[in-house]
Amino acid sequence: MKIIGLGAVCAALLASTAVSADPVFNRIASFPVNTNLPADVAQATETSAEIISATADGQMLVYSDSPLGAVGMIDIADPANPQPAGVVMLDGEPTAVVVAGGKVLTGINTSASFVEPSGNLAAIDIASKRIEARCDLGGQPDSVAVSPSGGLVAVAIENERDEDLNDGAIPQMPAGTLVIFTLADGLPDCASRITVDLTGLAEVAGSDPEPEFVDINENDEIALTLQENNHIVIIDGKTGAIVSHFPAGSVDLENVDVEEERALTFDATLTGVAREPDAVQWLDTDRLGTANEGDYKGGSRGFTIFSKTGEVLFESGLDFEYRVALAGHYPERRSGNKGAEPEGMEVKTFGDATYIFLLSERGSVIGVYRDTGGVPEFKQLLPTALAPEGAVAIPGRNLLAVSNEADLVEDGGVRSHVTLYSYGEGTPAYPMIVSHMDDAGRPVGFGALSGLAADPELPGLLYAVNDSFYAMQPTIFTIDASATPARITKATRVTRGGQPAQLLDLEGIASDGAGGFWLASEGRTDRMVPHGLYHVDASGEIKTQVAFPAELLAVEKRFGAEGVTLIGDTLWIAIQRSWGDDPKDTVKLVAYNTKTKEWGAVRYPTEAAETGWVGLSEITAHGDHVYIVERDNQIGAAAKLKALYRVAMSDLQPAALGGELPVVAKERVHDFIPDLTSTGGYVVDKIEGFAIDADGIGYAVTDNDGVDDSNGETLFFSIGKM
Repeated sequence: MKIIGLGAVCAALLASTAVSADPVFNRIASFPVNTNLPADVAQATETSAEIISATADGQMLVYSDSPLGAVGMIDIADPANPQPAGVVMLDGEPTAVVVAGGKVLTGINTSASFVEPSGNLAAIDIASKRIEARCDLGGQPDSVAVSPSGGLVAVAIENERDEDLNDGAIPQMPAGTLVIFTLADGLPDCASRITVDLTGLAEVAGSDPEPEFVDINENDEIALTLQENNHIVIIDGKTGAIVSHFPAGSVDLENVDVEEERALTFDATLTGVAREPDAVQWLDTDRLGTANEGDYKGGSRGFTIFSKTGEVLFESGLDFEYRVALAGHYPERRSGNKGAEPEGMEVKTFGDATYIFLLSERGSVIGVYRDTGGVPEFKQLLPTALAPEGAVAIPGRNLLAVSNEADLVEDGGVRSHVTLYSYGEGTPAYPMIVSHMDDAGRPVGFGALSGLAADPELPGLLYAVNDSFYAMQPTIFTIDASATPARITKATRVTRGGQPAQLLDLEGIASDGAGGFWLASEGRTDRMVPHGLYHVDASGEIKTQVAFPAELLAVEKRFGAEGVTLIGDTLWIAIQRSWGDDPKDTVKLVAYNTKTKEWGAVRYPTEAAETGWVGLSEITAHGDHVYIVERDNQIGAAAKLKALYRVAMSDLQPAALGGELPVVAKERVHDFIPDLTSTGGYVVDKIEGFAIDADGIGYAVTDNDGVDDSNGETLFFSIGKM
């Protein structure tokens, strides 16, 4: 076996979304963990699914819920419709779970402090939900694994460091260990405890090993990562003897994004980056794979396959991170740290194919690779909820389940979820839109697509813009919507005087009919960024800038232009929310005549918000109507309004600004909520782009907020002939 070069990886990326005759994984359900909260616990309580396991029959999932201090259960008898099965409250913080027989084994952290770590291993009977055994661990547990035979359980005792002490530098005592117990019918024999001393092995802080993740193979050999120590240890599970140990090593990365400059720039070099692996999984009895998340000083943004004696058999380099970027999931605000941050991993055989599932914690996406015994074959990317942490494959039912730990309850954001996928014949439903590699072999990343327009002549040809999340890289993306998935074929940077036109908040785009575009920038005058219109040529150079008139600015608020369309010589701009002079539940459609330079407006009546607010996201002209996206700002089950309306052009009779404005009549055309849930996900907040192509086909796109407090999912779909 040999290490594959990055050049070969880059060359293969262009074929990454090709339809395969092989079975595929597709998402079928997203279970919000807060629905499993006990009746006497408020829904606003933080809850999380971190590490996940499944019963032997694959009918029940169990997960650790650290903030709640509980183990949760989910009934997946009907995997497309998972049901809450309750929680077991604990007297500490569960760090991991694994099922053995009819029991859930969970490591419980009861530490008084970093220097006084403690914990126990509890065995919970699944049927009765009662704790039947408890073994002292002598320290703070992290990962837990059961041997394939069911006869052993191993617990990584991390005794984690205080990251606020000396900038998190190690060593910080006490040292971590590994604890092993024998099992009988899923119950640990506390008297059988073996504590494995791991000191003196690693070159990095050898006196302070910090075990992170553990896995056991068919020979009862335990693979253990010492993440901060950048080391891997192989242990005989029956005796506790160390079979081998070796440093995880480092990699050199070329063409990587390392600056959090609000732009996607894969042009830097990193040398000697420590892998610092988190999850480890046996591929067979001789090979193991690691997810190289990094923690202390490293994080190599990919995965590695080692022999159990330490030989590097395969290094992914930037393959995974590039695929994440091409699907719009690259987390720009993690560029200076660990990028896509692969943390979790699962390996299982479905039929005659063994798959490696690699979880990007910060990109909130899953890479699926097929183990070939040599260079793994990339198969697909799977969308998931925010911050995937754990995964369990259930080949007997052709299922995969992923636990997503982030719970943004305080911010009104997405809740923690467990996502389920089915394996079978078909084609991948995701991604729905992908980008391309540039001439230098680097990904042309994208995200935060906020406006959509159609080419006036060519069917299936669309244009999108990104918003202020990428304020240093405003871009017009050319999209071939006829491809499956849709493909971004070109990225045209918006420039002023040949330089990037920084600090624009592009929310709308319209073709000018002559090869150029009109762009609408939302603006934040409290941040010295004005509302306005920009006329650019085909190269993206700004030729004309049109500021909003004084009559508008006198009543302006933050939520401004969210879409623009051209009707004859007049630009119509959708203002997202009510401004100072708008009656309740109305917003303005503002008109600007490009020939006479005159301004005017009409009022558009919005639906009343049940929770949060309702506003506009897009406007596009087609036939005798303008089509308008109206939405609330809610996510998941709280989302009630994501819809398309239309207004007759004959109703667009603008009046002078500053006076009484006519109110237009609207007609509801399409409900987007079924589209947003059609691939088994929860309803995302921002459907922001809509366009109708030259053949009259309607297309919509969502804004993924630049993968910041968002799962990064970009949904791009057609609603058919308008």
